[in-house]
Amino acid sequence: MREIAAGLAAWDRQGARYALATMVAADGSAPREPGAAMAVAESGEVLGSVSGGCVEGAVYELCDEVLATGGAVRESFGYSADSAFATGLTCGGTIEVFVQPQPPPRVVERAAGPAPVAVVHLLEGSAATLAVEPGAVHGTTGSPRLDALVAAEARAMLDVGASGVRSLRCRPGTEVFIASHAPRPRLLVFGATDHAGAVVSLGTFLGHDVTVCDARGVFATPARFPDADEVVVDWPHRYLATTTTDTRTLIVVLTHDPKFDVPLLEVALRLPVAYVGAMGSRRTHEERLARLRAAGLTDRELARLHSPIGLDLGARTPEETAVSIAAEIVAVRRSGTALPLRRTTGPLHHETKPRPATT
Repeated sequence: MREIAAGLAAWDRQGARYALATMVAADGSAPREPGAAMAVAESGEVLGSVSGGCVEGAVYELCDEVLATGGAVRESFGYSADSAFATGLTCGGTIEVFVQPQPPPRVVERAAGPAPVAVVHLLEGSAATLAVEPGAVHGTTGSPRLDALVAAEARAMLDVGASGVRSLRCRPGTEVFIASHAPRPRLLVFGATDHAGAVVSLGTFLGHDVTVCDARGVFATPARFPDADEVVVDWPHRYLATTTTDTRTLIVVLTHDPKFDVPLLEVALRLPVAYVGAMGSRRTHEERLARLRAAGLTDRELARLHSPIGLDLGARTPEETAVSIAAEIVAVRRSGTALPLRRTTGPLHHETKPRPATT
């Protein structure tokens, strides 16, 4: 929706009525990704595309139907060998399109902006559309409880830059399509070690944009880290000071070498990032803290450091250690207790509350 949101906002200012079609699912070969959108104004003007041309005529007619009736429609289009002349995708895939009356202007306005936002389409009933940001919700389903469920799910997906249809927990049969408009969160792994390889693989699996950085070019090679999005040869503190980070960025330090760790952590612990963890024994950790205090870091800054890194899983192998690190990251980001669920009470899924950046 973001790609046509500016045009939709202009229609809203002009008082135009329109219907919005969103591709909510795709299977097999499809020309566009879920989240692609097309809008048809009452005047007949069209913005955007959901299929690159294959089924636009049929979607146009569905938009006209929605404009006439005011009710939403959910329709699938796909190639059928039994009906070669039916409307479908020539590439052989299948897409599902949701067509609804125009969303609230405030939702469109937030979708048109540059800030990270998740646009949520309720695929039933009122066909409400909401814009969910890290600290605000625009629009409503009409139910405060449902709004809260939608916002929690949307923020979790926005946090990892994911989009797709989701069934709402605790509301069987209620589905939403969530389109996240944000880049994947960055995972910066410092230290081109065997443990780093496992952390990179798991970080990629969890949906992060993963960078490996090490000053030693013989170790920091794409061949050793095929799952990484980027491998950088540079002094860690210098790279971190110049690369882009935000409040979703995760920093994992695996070098456990003071000449790399201390300058790097001096920079990391003063950035407004989501997580900073460092590998090392308890003795290494205490020695590292002493060096960081000598370098001028405050107790408040040092309290942000997760070290020794990871949860106590009894991990020994690099892969097990990576699971331990990933589990701690998830617990920190989702406000989890890191306790066995059988020892906890209340909801299984925490509603992550937005946290102010720490500097």
